Amino acid sequence: MKQSYIFEYQNENDFRKKERSVRKYNMLAYKKLTFEYYPKIRNGEFLGTLVHKDKNTKSYELILPTDEMFVKVHGEIRLHYTVYEDKKIVLLTNITPEGILEEGHRAELTAYKGVMISKANPEKDMFKINLLNMMQNK
Repeated sequence: MKQSYIFEYQNENDFRKKERSVRKYNMLAYKKLTFEYYPKIRNGEFLGTLVHKDKNTKSYELILPTDEMFVKVHGEIRLHYTVYEDKKIVLLTNITPEGILEEGHRAELTAYKGVMISKANPEKDMFKINLLNMMQNK
């Protein structure tokens, strides 16, 4: 029987906060992550793009499914993880974009035209959304 990998965290509290924020504001990404991607990674099927390789480690970035407008305003939601094949450990390091996910955990975010906007830069986010909508309508 194939031995599965064990999940560990670089900073579990920080990672869990971002994970809860993804669950709250992007349920599709959270469901895919929890029910499809985590089990595959745990079974040794490493998903995403290999971004760094060392003697004993491999680092990956996995893009999670996200609304197109969210991607254009805030960027793609990515899971960053490192695999230690000799120890059978997967180190979950980060979920990005950090700014909006951390802010979403600290305070209730509002939406503008269906896209989350940050409390720190609401004008900037609304400007981006309006600009993208104008570009799509032409």
